[in-house]
Amino acid sequence: MITLLDGGMGQELIARAGKATSLWSIQALLDDPSMVRAVHDEYFAAGADVATTNSYSVLPDRLETHGIGDKLTALATLACEIACAARDAHGSGIIAGSLGPLGFSYQPDKAPPADQAAEAYANLARIHAPFVDVHILETMSSVDQARGGLMGASVTGKPVWLAVSVDDADGTKLRSGEALTDILPLLAEFKPAALLINCSVPEAVSIGLPQLAQAGVPLGAYANGFTGISDDFDHIGATVDSLKARTDLDPARYADFAQTWVDAGATLIGGCCEVGPVHIAELAARFK
Repeated sequence: MITLLDGGMGQELIARAGKATSLWSIQALLDDPSMVRAVHDEYFAAGADVATTNSYSVLPDRLETHGIGDKLTALATLACEIACAARDAHGSGIIAGSLGPLGFSYQPDKAPPADQAAEAYANLARIHAPFVDVHILETMSSVDQARGGLMGASVTGKPVWLAVSVDDADGTKLRSGEALTDILPLLAEFKPAALLINCSVPEAVSIGLPQLAQAGVPLGAYANGFTGISDDFDHIGATVDSLKARTDLDPARYADFAQTWVDAGATLIGGCCEVGPVHIAELAARFK
């Protein structure tokens, strides 16, 4: 039984807005929340079973850097409310509360230590908890980064999905350089409800997922459609203009990669950045 995740939110919003800002997906919450709702609606219409809240970047360090730290609770709540409204209109669906990486995506060396990160994640998880069915820690790129997320998200008692990001050139490694399998001891300690690989090129996901075959929890995968992560995309304030989308990842080819993930035991399948509603519709046609 495949549970179909949705696709990327931030890149979809930028494509629709026609511009990228350093606030990324937060910008739509500030300027046009109806656009966020439209993306959720399209993913449900395409066949997704899950709506992932537009809260990946609603993090204290990012908001404080932009001088809007006081809007954390309001923006996190709004992201959850929009996803729930889309779920209600659709008539069914799982709400996954997105918790993105502190510091910056793909840069685990910039993340605070686990104990410190856990405080921030606990606060966010408590804001999300009245709305979401599960918390999903996304793009965790080192063992310590994942530990901090799990420590914090566990406070609500809701199920937690842990999604880790692997090296685009070697899917057997986390982006930190640690072995992907080094994440496995955290499963016994924190008992997340699922383990996924996300926001890496699909080739790397296909290499990494078999490494997790003995995890003992449901597995999942949702890759990105970037050519790779550029060296200058490494700090709060950078915009996604520096990242390029692949031109060879149409829905059929993406679904071919997804088949390898299903063959490796994945039951949670979807898409990340640059993977949109048309890709999710193809996954639905193949796997549902």
